Amino acid sequence: MKTLKPLLLLICLGLLSGCETVAHTFTATVDALPDVKRTPRVEENVEPNWVSATGYAPISLQPGETQQQKMLMAMRASKLRAYQELAGIIHGQYLFGTTQVEEMVLQNDRFRSSVAGIVRGARVVKSYPVQDDVYATVLEVDLNRVQRAWVISND
Repeated sequence: MKTLKPLLLLICLGLLSGCETVAHTFTATVDALPDVKRTPRVEENVEPNWVSATGYAPISLQPGETQQQKMLMAMRASKLRAYQELAGIIHGQYLFGTTQVEEMVLQNDRFRSSVAGIVRGARVVKSYPVQDDVYATVLEVDLNRVQRAWVISND
Protein backbone atom coordinates (compact mmCIF):
# COMPACT_ATOMS: atom_id res chain seq x y z
CA MET A 1 0.00 0.00 0.00
CA LYS A 2 2.90 2.31 0.77
CA THR A 3 4.34 1.78 -2.70
CA LEU A 4 0.98 2.38 -4.30
CA LYS A 5 0.78 6.06 -3.24
CA PRO A 6 4.08 7.09 -4.88
CA LEU A 7 3.12 5.13 -7.98
CA LEU A 8 -0.25 6.90 -8.20
CA LEU A 9 1.50 10.22 -7.69
CA LEU A 10 3.89 9.50 -10.56
CA ILE A 11 1.01 8.48 -12.84
CA CYS A 12 -0.88 11.70 -12.03
CA LEU A 13 2.20 13.82 -12.70
CA GLY A 14 2.72 12.03 -16.00
CA LEU A 15 -0.85 12.68 -17.07
CA LEU A 16 -0.68 16.35 -16.08
CA SER A 17 2.56 16.90 -17.97
CA GLY A 18 0.65 16.19 -21.19
CA CYS A 19 -1.33 19.39 -20.61
CA GLU A 20 1.82 21.42 -21.24
CA THR A 21 1.62 20.50 -24.94
CA VAL A 22 -1.90 21.93 -25.11
CA ALA A 23 -0.69 25.16 -23.48
CA HIS A 24 2.17 25.51 -25.99
CA THR A 25 -0.20 24.88 -28.90
CA PHE A 26 -2.63 27.54 -27.63
CA THR A 27 0.21 30.05 -27.17
CA ALA A 28 1.50 29.41 -30.67
CA THR A 29 -2.00 29.89 -32.11
CA VAL A 30 -2.46 33.19 -30.30
CA ASP A 31 0.96 34.40 -31.43
CA ALA A 32 0.08 33.58 -35.05
CA LEU A 33 -3.04 35.77 -35.00
CA PRO A 34 -2.69 39.25 -36.57
CA ASP A 35 -2.31 42.19 -34.20
CA VAL A 36 -5.52 44.13 -33.72
CA LYS A 37 -4.76 47.57 -32.31
CA ARG A 38 -8.30 48.52 -31.32
CA THR A 39 -11.81 47.28 -31.60
CA PRO A 40 -13.91 48.93 -34.30
CA ARG A 41 -16.35 51.53 -33.03
CA VAL A 42 -19.92 51.84 -34.10
CA GLU A 43 -20.71 55.55 -34.19
CA GLU A 44 -24.21 56.83 -34.26
CA ASN A 45 -25.22 59.59 -36.62
CA VAL A 46 -25.21 62.81 -34.64
CA GLU A 47 -26.66 66.11 -35.78
CA PRO A 48 -23.92 68.63 -36.57
CA ASN A 49 -23.14 71.11 -33.81
CA TRP A 50 -21.98 74.11 -35.85
CA VAL A 51 -20.14 76.95 -34.16
CA SER A 52 -19.11 80.06 -36.06
CA ALA A 53 -16.66 82.88 -35.56
CA THR A 54 -16.21 86.19 -37.35
CA GLY A 55 -12.93 87.98 -37.92
CA TYR A 56 -12.61 91.65 -38.85
CA ALA A 57 -9.69 93.60 -40.34
CA PRO A 58 -9.34 97.27 -41.32
CA ILE A 59 -8.54 97.76 -45.01
CA SER A 60 -6.78 101.15 -44.88
CA LEU A 61 -4.23 100.01 -42.26
CA GLN A 62 -3.02 97.06 -44.37
CA PRO A 63 0.34 97.23 -46.19
CA GLY A 64 0.12 97.57 -49.96
CA GLU A 65 0.59 100.06 -52.77
CA THR A 66 -2.92 99.88 -54.21
CA GLN A 67 -6.39 99.65 -52.72
CA GLN A 68 -6.78 96.16 -54.24
CA GLN A 69 -3.63 94.93 -52.48
CA LYS A 70 -4.85 96.36 -49.18
CA MET A 71 -8.22 94.68 -49.72
CA LEU A 72 -6.55 91.28 -50.30
CA MET A 73 -4.43 91.70 -47.17
CA ALA A 74 -7.53 92.63 -45.15
CA MET A 75 -9.33 89.54 -46.47
CA ARG A 76 -6.44 87.36 -45.31
CA ALA A 77 -6.15 89.12 -41.94
CA SER A 78 -9.89 88.78 -41.28
CA LYS A 79 -9.75 85.06 -42.09
CA LEU A 80 -6.82 84.52 -39.72
CA ARG A 81 -8.62 86.47 -37.00
CA ALA A 82 -11.69 84.25 -37.47
CA TYR A 83 -9.46 81.18 -37.10
CA GLN A 84 -8.09 82.67 -33.88
CA GLU A 85 -11.65 83.11 -32.60
CA LEU A 86 -12.48 79.47 -33.47
CA ALA A 87 -9.34 78.25 -31.69
CA GLY A 88 -10.46 80.19 -28.62
CA ILE A 89 -13.89 78.57 -28.76
CA ILE A 90 -12.50 75.04 -29.23
CA HIS A 91 -9.42 75.11 -26.99
CA GLY A 92 -10.17 78.00 -24.65
CA GLN A 93 -8.18 81.12 -23.94
CA TYR A 94 -5.31 81.68 -21.55
CA LEU A 95 -5.83 84.87 -19.54
CA PHE A 96 -3.19 86.54 -17.41
CA GLY A 97 -4.01 89.62 -15.41
CA THR A 98 -2.31 91.93 -12.93
CA THR A 99 -3.71 94.71 -10.78
CA GLN A 100 -1.59 97.18 -8.87
CA VAL A 101 -3.05 99.09 -5.93
CA GLU A 102 -1.17 101.68 -3.85
CA GLU A 103 -2.67 103.32 -0.79
CA MET A 104 -6.03 101.75 -1.66
CA VAL A 105 -6.05 103.48 -5.07
CA LEU A 106 -5.98 101.45 -8.27
CA GLN A 107 -2.78 102.36 -10.11
CA ASN A 108 -2.53 99.83 -12.90
CA ASP A 109 -4.83 97.11 -14.20
CA ARG A 110 -3.58 94.95 -17.09
CA PHE A 111 -4.47 91.66 -18.65
CA ARG A 112 -3.26 89.58 -21.56
CA SER A 113 -4.96 86.90 -23.54
CA SER A 114 -3.52 84.20 -25.77
CA VAL A 115 -4.88 81.31 -27.78
CA ALA A 116 -3.11 78.20 -29.06
CA GLY A 117 -4.51 75.21 -30.88
CA ILE A 118 -5.19 73.52 -34.18
CA VAL A 119 -8.46 74.07 -36.03
CA ARG A 120 -9.28 71.47 -38.67
CA GLY A 121 -12.37 71.12 -40.78
CA ALA A 122 -13.41 74.78 -40.65
CA ARG A 123 -15.05 76.27 -43.70
CA VAL A 124 -15.55 79.82 -44.90
CA VAL A 125 -19.24 80.71 -44.73
CA LYS A 126 -18.99 84.29 -45.90
CA SER A 127 -16.33 86.86 -46.70
CA TYR A 128 -17.50 90.42 -47.30
CA PRO A 129 -16.68 94.13 -46.90
CA VAL A 130 -18.33 95.96 -44.00
CA GLN A 131 -18.93 99.65 -44.66
CA ASP A 132 -16.00 101.27 -46.49
CA ASP A 133 -12.91 100.30 -44.49
CA VAL A 134 -13.49 96.91 -42.81
CA TYR A 135 -13.45 93.38 -44.17
CA ALA A 136 -15.14 90.46 -42.40
CA THR A 137 -14.86 86.69 -42.73
CA VAL A 138 -17.18 84.14 -41.10
CA LEU A 139 -15.91 80.60 -40.48
CA GLU A 140 -17.75 77.62 -39.05
CA VAL A 141 -16.78 74.18 -37.80
CA ASP A 142 -18.75 71.17 -36.57
CA LEU A 143 -17.76 70.55 -32.93
CA ASN A 144 -18.78 66.89 -33.24
CA ARG A 145 -16.16 66.39 -35.98
CA VAL A 146 -13.55 68.15 -33.83
CA GLN A 147 -14.37 65.85 -30.89
CA ARG A 148 -14.19 62.72 -33.08
CA ALA A 149 -10.79 63.84 -34.42
CA TRP A 150 -9.49 64.20 -30.85
CA VAL A 151 -10.80 60.78 -29.84
CA ILE A 152 -9.27 59.08 -32.88
CA SER A 153 -5.90 60.83 -32.45
CA ASN A 154 -5.72 59.84 -28.76
CA ASP A 155 -6.33 56.12 -29.44
